[in-house]
Amino acid sequence: MLWGLQSMWWMSFEGWFMMVQTFIVILLIAVIAFAIYQTVLKFQKGGGCCGEHEQPPKSITVKDKNKAHYPYSIELNISGMTCSNCAKRVENALNTVDGVWAKVNFNQHSALVRMKQEVDVKLLCGMIAKAGYYAQQK
Repeated sequence: MLWGLQSMWWMSFEGWFMMVQTFIVILLIAVIAFAIYQTVLKFQKGGGCCGEHEQPPKSITVKDKNKAHYPYSIELNISGMTCSNCAKRVENALNTVDGVWAKVNFNQHSALVRMKQEVDVKLLCGMIAKAGYYAQQK
């Protein structure tokens, strides 16, 4: 009789162990499937870390790229950029200001802003703030 109880207990433990293993395998498959799904969405829809599933921003280009026409310049430190899409958003925000040509360096978290006439730094920083980032003069 004692041997029968031990055998029954072991069978119960094996059944429980198999059930846990099956649950772990199913959970692992679900996590992998979700990761693949998210990766496919990102490649299909574009975007970066800050623009979940949206197209990368299109560049607002300045027509006049002659540096001689921009006698004023300022360099700004930019905070809050986490990817190249962020840098493009900051650059676009600055390039919407009339008479401004900006180039953002994501690696240095800075922007070189060329201007045809002097523009108030507060205005430039305000444009960057509207885009969702923080800027200050170097």
